[in-house]
Amino acid sequence: MIIQCSAPIRICDLGGWTDTWFAGSGKVLNIAVFPSVEVTVVAGRKRARDPQITIHAENYRDTYALKRRARTWTKHPLIEAGFRLFRLPSGLHLDVTIFSAAPAGASTGTSASVSVAVLGALDLLGQRSLTSYELAAKAHYIESALLKLQSGIQDQLCAAYGGINFIEMSRYPDASVSPVVLPEELTWELESRLLLIYLGRPHSSSAVHETVIRRLEESPRFRRYLEPLREAAAAGKASLLRCDLAAFGEAMAANTRAQQKLHPELVGDRARQVIALAREHGVSGYKVNGAGGAGGSVTLLLKPGAREKHALIAAIEAANPDFRNLPIRLAPQGLRRWRTD
Repeated sequence: MIIQCSAPIRICDLGGWTDTWFAGSGKVLNIAVFPSVEVTVVAGRKRARDPQITIHAENYRDTYALKRRARTWTKHPLIEAGFRLFRLPSGLHLDVTIFSAAPAGASTGTSASVSVAVLGALDLLGQRSLTSYELAAKAHYIESALLKLQSGIQDQLCAAYGGINFIEMSRYPDASVSPVVLPEELTWELESRLLLIYLGRPHSSSAVHETVIRRLEESPRFRRYLEPLREAAAAGKASLLRCDLAAFGEAMAANTRAQQKLHPELVGDRARQVIALAREHGVSGYKVNGAGGAGGSVTLLLKPGAREKHALIAAIEAANPDFRNLPIRLAPQGLRRWRTD
């Protein structure tokens, strides 16, 4: 039996930082896009000397046997953790292949997509009893509880649901997910005007993030800087429902400015360079993806007609050999999974 799963990644997360335990409550608007994370599970009978699970982490060119009962992680904790949440028959062998076309550390929620896709495959292997919300919650549990990482809830929900969603977190980690459904032609227009620019290095700013988190924990006064992020998410939702992409671009830019007020280094030098070039070419909006920092990626929203699109891409990629445009398409569906017997 072969099980195949595909989960999209996330861009343009207006309101990010407010979907966390230290925010208390939050509002986020995000967009699911392809390329997706792909997981293939080949299930068969376990022979005497076979490991129960073999992992092929294609992005790392790494193949190894996973010991499910080991007390420590073997190589890739994020991948391995999902297998600890499901009980597998002792006579079953799983050959698991995982691949992502998005670069690691691009600030596009790839780790959450990996978890959702792995959990979706294991759930399908069993009785397929989990809803999209439950799969997202389990994926968040992996990052926050098993791996002890700082993790908001939005990336897992985006991977599970797909589309454009407005997420309201009433109390961490409980949330409601409201799809933002656009007219077909506006969806095509939005897709044609979005660019995802990878900044050439993984986002790595744990010290900056820890500083922001500590301030948010210790200072109720500092938490006022989260409110413009919530407002940007609400403004983004309202502008899309009005079919006003110019206003949506303004919400993207407002969110990026609000990120910078949390800490100047959340919009790093590379992101500022890309944004400056984009503004010279007259973009409608720009958003530093994820929590921000020294690397990662930026979402750009071009003006109507996209006349400058290829000139802008060329200018950005010429400015730094590390910069590159990552082709994307809107992903109207979240986790997709199917079985071949």
